[in-house]
Amino acid sequence: MKVVTVAQQKGGDGKSTNIAHLTFDFLERGLRVAVCELDPQGNVASTLRQFETFCTASKMFEPSSTDSLHAALAGLPDGPLVRVIAADNAMADVNMRKFDQVAGAFKQNVEALAAYFDVLLIDTAPSLNVSLASALNASDCVLSPIQMEAYSIQGIRKMLTVIGNIRKLNPKLKFLGMLPNMVDARDPRQVRNLAELKAAYPQLMIPLEIGRRGSIADAMATGVPVWKIKKTTARKASQEVRAVAAYVFEKMEIAA
Repeated sequence: MKVVTVAQQKGGDGKSTNIAHLTFDFLERGLRVAVCELDPQGNVASTLRQFETFCTASKMFEPSSTDSLHAALAGLPDGPLVRVIAADNAMADVNMRKFDQVAGAFKQNVEALAAYFDVLLIDTAPSLNVSLASALNASDCVLSPIQMEAYSIQGIRKMLTVIGNIRKLNPKLKFLGMLPNMVDARDPRQVRNLAELKAAYPQLMIPLEIGRRGSIADAMATGVPVWKIKKTTARKASQEVRAVAAYVFEKMEIAA
């Protein structure tokens, strides 16, 4: 099982949107996908409401949960599927604890999921907390969506520092890159910021971008991928989102 965390130190940059579309794309590729939502806003679970929830996020940080995970998943049907681990209010208590109190249990429970899934996608809250650090410690890869705004750029700089620190504990952690998201090509400021980011971090930018598309918001509200939206304006969004999913799929070397 491959584990990818989507993380950025600012809210509103499209973490949940990208997690949802990776889920839909990977399912269509024939994969067995688990989605773990550590962001208490609950946007991912809302969008993926058609899929069954088998655990709450806070339970993933308890060492006693491993047996119950196996019990809940032992009867899964064969073939491609999606199952969700939804955020819950108890995540606030988790983030009050110390890293060394919860990180080991989280990693142990992630490893338990490997018997049932091909990929685990982890959505994180837009802050540096214990759950984010635990997710990165248990991950193979991390993807960081970023808007072309000053606060988002500040956030990604902090995120790169966090990733560097976690690599001391998890040397296998691979940074897939920054994903320019919700880019408004008509806004000179955003165009300038994108060019400056590419110049500053040429090796860390994903060679793709997703524009500001109303059809993506429509898809998330409806609980379907954007390529299921029957609007002409959804075509470009679908191409961009599919290209990102294909990029992540290739870089993670996921085997169906």
